[in-house]
Amino acid sequence: MLNRRAILRSGLTLGSWPLVLPGFSVAAAKMTEAAEGTTMGSPVDPASLVPPEFAAALEPFRNNGALPDINAQNLAAMREYPSAGLPALTSTPAWERRTIAGAKDAPDLAVYLINAGPAGGNKPAILHIHGGGYMFGRAADAVAPMQKVAHELNCVIVSVDYRLAPETPFPGSLEDNYSALRWLHESARELGVNRQRIAVMGESAGGGHAAMLAIAARDRGEFPLAAQVLIYPMLDDRTGSTRAVPAHIGTFLWTRGSNRFGWSSLLGHPAGSIHVPFGAVPARVTNLTGLPPAFIGVGSIDLFVQEDTMYAQRLVEAGVATEFALVPGGYHGFDVFAPDAPLSKHFREAWMDSLKRAFA
Repeated sequence: MLNRRAILRSGLTLGSWPLVLPGFSVAAAKMTEAAEGTTMGSPVDPASLVPPEFAAALEPFRNNGALPDINAQNLAAMREYPSAGLPALTSTPAWERRTIAGAKDAPDLAVYLINAGPAGGNKPAILHIHGGGYMFGRAADAVAPMQKVAHELNCVIVSVDYRLAPETPFPGSLEDNYSALRWLHESARELGVNRQRIAVMGESAGGGHAAMLAIAARDRGEFPLAAQVLIYPMLDDRTGSTRAVPAHIGTFLWTRGSNRFGWSSLLGHPAGSIHVPFGAVPARVTNLTGLPPAFIGVGSIDLFVQEDTMYAQRLVEAGVATEFALVPGGYHGFDVFAPDAPLSKHFREAWMDSLKRAFA
């Protein structure tokens, strides 16, 4: 889960943002597939693109400049950074930490269960996967914000403490998340969950994991999903490695260098390589038919804007009901840095509404 302290430092802007419903077309998705560099020149000053409501939230970090690229030398420190800027835990809805069985030959894993019961009930459920570039983050940090979601939707939420890269490369984390989905389905009666109303959701790398899990669930045919909610998801290892990005995009917070290191850690070989394990990189999966309805939301100066836009377009072309929200001037994690900004509230309402429709 993104947080203010762990994703430190930046500067940015916006305007009013469009919400594009299923069937949209995106001209911006027509980008080059083979780029010689990782950055395309741009006359645009990225700081000029950030609206006051976002810029004010980032003012304390401006003097420190952009967040340094995450690498092997500072990853341990990043993992130890204390959580801050997250909502406080509350007593309701109730939550607990449980240990469940992992995949075959894998260790048990922890999940955080929120708003379960009563047994035999008919609640919808969300399998939530935290962010952190595939390399850091904690499911425990997701409990407080997910309590709010569980309360508003009256749903059960399970947040997964999957194993992190580079210690556990793909497919370890995917199998952890799939094990949690299996447990949620098999424990549905005990947890008061309707198996036909289970969605998967994640932010950043968690959104990438959610997309991977939706693909794996489709291919294995064991556990249906009602929806996938992908919040500025990390979907393509080629971004910033073998695919160029305009200079004003991805300048703040999550950078090209961090992206290359994150993907290389997950894949076990350099990001942007010709071959990747099947299912590890959602943007490289050629067949997207049969996936659950999707919500994808991203900011226009987020490093992931092009890959998220293209993925949404490909889902539409594959016949998947897809909702796409673009926040002009939104940088990576804008809604975490400025949760009370009108644009952040509007963005949250959009993905919450998509869940409400999926659960109806």
